[in-house]
Parts: sequence; C-alpha cells; structure tokens
Amino acid sequence: MTVSGWLGGSTGRLAGSPYFRSNRGREIVSDLSLLAGVNVFAIVLVGLVILTIFSGVKTVPQGYHWTVERFGRYTGTLQPGLNLIVPFFDRIGRKVNMMEQVIDIPQQDVISKDNATVTVDGLAFFQVFDAPKASYEVAQLDQAIIKLTMTNIRSVMGGMDLDQMLSHRDEINERLLRVVDAAVSPWGVKVNRIEIKDIVPPADLVQSMGRQMKAEREKRAEILQAEGQRQSAILKAEGQKQSQILEAEGRREAAFRDAEARERLAQAEAKATEMVSAAIAQGDVTAINYFVADKYMKVLTELADSPNQKTLIMPVEVSGVLGTLAGIAEIAKATFGPDGRLPSSTPGASSAPRRPTVPTTTS
Repeated sequence: MTVSGWLGGSTGRLAGSPYFRSNRGREIVSDLSLLAGVNVFAIVLVGLVILTIFSGVKTVPQGYHWTVERFGRYTGTLQPGLNLIVPFFDRIGRKVNMMEQVIDIPQQDVISKDNATVTVDGLAFFQVFDAPKASYEVAQLDQAIIKLTMTNIRSVMGGMDLDQMLSHRDEINERLLRVVDAAVSPWGVKVNRIEIKDIVPPADLVQSMGRQMKAEREKRAEILQAEGQRQSAILKAEGQKQSQILEAEGRREAAFRDAEARERLAQAEAKATEMVSAAIAQGDVTAINYFVADKYMKVLTELADSPNQKTLIMPVEVSGVLGTLAGIAEIAKATFGPDGRLPSSTPGASSAPRRPTVPTTTS
C-alpha cells in the first residue's frame, strides 16, 4: 500500500469518527499529508542524483576520441577509458575514429596530355591524429578528402601521356600522396597511402594498343633474327680468318722446314762435292766416276717416276754408265774383300794404294 492510499484510508476513517471533528484530528491529518510529500520529494531527489551521476560518467572505447562541449564550445577531449564530465553543462560533441580508415575514390574521366580519355578510380588510406581539428576545422571530413583527391588525380594524370599513365603508377601514387597529405595536414589528418586501382582506356584505344604491341613484338623478333644472322656471319668470318691464319702459319712453318731441308741438302751436296774435289786433286779418278754415275742414275729415276712418262728411251751412254758401275763394284770387292771387310796387311807389302783400272766401253 502506498503512502497516499494509506493516508486516504486513514482520512476517511477519521472523518467518520467524532474525534475527527475536533482540532486535534485536523492537525494529525495535516502532519500525515506533509510526511507523504516529503517522501515523494526524497524519492525524486534520489532519482535526480543517480541520473546526474550517470550523465557525468563517460566510457570511451579504444580507438576513439570524444570531444567535450560546454554550451556549444569545445573544452576538451576524452581519451579511451572511464572519464568524468560536468553533468548538464558539458556534453559530448564528436566521436572521432582515430584508427586508420580507407575510403573509395569514385571513378572519373581524365584526359591525358596526348588527348586520350581514360577512366580512373582509387583508394585513400588516412588516419586522424588530432580529434579537435578533424571535428571543427572541416565539415564532412570523408567527403573533403574524396573531393581533394579526385581534383589532384585530374591535375597529376592530366599532365602525363597515356603510356606514362599505364607504366608509372608508382610515380602517380607518390605525387598524389605528397600533394594530398600536405593539403589535409591542417585538418589533423595524415594520409598514409593513395593507390590508383584501375586505369581503363576506351575500347577502341585498347584495340589500337593491342595492334601496336603486336607490331612492336614483330619488330623486335625481326631485329633479333637479323642480329642473330649478323652474329652468325661474324662468327663464320672469324672462323675463316682463324683458319686462314692457321693455314698461313702452317705454310710458313713448312716453308721454313723446306728451306732448312734444302739448306742441309745443299750443305751435304757441297760436302760431297768438296770430298770429290779432294779425291780428284789426289789423282783418284774412281771418285769422280762414282759421283757422275750417281747423278746420272738419279736423273733416270726421276724420268721413270714422272706421271706423264709412258715410254722411257734409254740413251746410248747408259751402257757406258752400267760399265762404270760394274767397275766400281769390282773396285769395292778388291778393296774391301768379298765379305765387305778390309784385308789384313802383310809385312813388307807395299803401302801404296792399288789403282784398279776402270773398264772402258765403246759406244
């Protein structure tokens, strides 16, 4: 039963009794009504205190910063964890995400330096490092970064040829990052990366590029083939040159050897001639006959060995030469003996050499 219900029931019972008609009864009823009002006020006050405590305690999650405003003016920033503010005077202004965030850069058409139209889109990675600046220095931070990036994409890529756009993405990303990061720095934001996702030329331009690539590859293939043929010809010429050099070296070595052989042969001929001359000077006719016969037989041998010689006509003097050879054989037998050894000399024998006579032949 509530206080008001109990008071109502008590008042009704007192009103029905004779005592109620007295002043004392009226005072009791007045005290009971006052007590009921005090109880209600106490309950309301306790509720207000609890509400005030809960409104002054704030829990900020990790990765976020909350700004505090008092009568619409920035007064401070709440860090992650449990924080206290002045109830009914302070309120939470902006809840700023301090983690790295990514936003899509919408597609847009860009005209290159050589008047080629391409469609470009990308990604931007940024992080807030100053919550008050990001909250109160710029409105709609995400949209501001997107618009700024799109504008700089047109500026940077518009000054490049189509081939440079397609082959120098790293350079484009670096230039965009440098420009955009410098522009958003007053907003308390750090742009970490800007990446160009797609660069899409028109379909007819893609076909033209395909034909150009095919022609370029065919050109390279022909150049490589011509270079291979050139290298092959050079190597063949080098081989022939080395072969000729080695052949010339061989001929020169052979000529040196032939000259040396002829020199030695000439020396031998000179020595033989000298010995024959010495024998003639001593009156030995046999030596000159042997020398002439030897030369004569060599000439006949060369005539017989000639490839063009079919018939050999012997001169009349051949019989004389043969007789001379027979005489030389008899002289050798008489000098050296039948067994080819010199006969032993007997005491008292004459030391003068025996001079055999060479048989003469008549023509």
